[in-house]
Amino acid sequence: MAITIPEQELVERFVRSTGPGGQNVNKVATAVELRFDIAQSPSLPDAVRERLLTKRDRRVTGEGVLVISAQRFRTQDRNRQDARERLAAFVDSGLRAPKPRIATKPSRAAKERRIGAKKERGATKRNRSQTDWD
Repeated sequence: MAITIPEQELVERFVRSTGPGGQNVNKVATAVELRFDIAQSPSLPDAVRERLLTKRDRRVTGEGVLVISAQRFRTQDRNRQDARERLAAFVDSGLRAPKPRIATKPSRAAKERRIGAKKERGATKRNRSQTDWD
């Protein structure tokens, strides 16, 4: 299932990049800040929206807006492309429902190994206090 997000749902802002770059970095706004309102987007199915909003991702604000900052490249066009690719990857990650975890219990042998290791450690400590150092 492919989801297409219309252009009018994306908000792009061009800002100056940080880091090295000489005079160019102070003059040209090459970094892209892409905003996408997950909570209010009509193009996302409800299940996908819920999964994306419940993700613990620092790029999602409290209001449910995804903010992607792209400044890896030196040109505005490449940074726009990079931001959109990262948005697509984020939305794709919400398409698949996570596998439900199946609770398991440790086997009898595993329990016995654990208890045996604890007894051995206890015996080692007990022997320390019984030795006479004087």
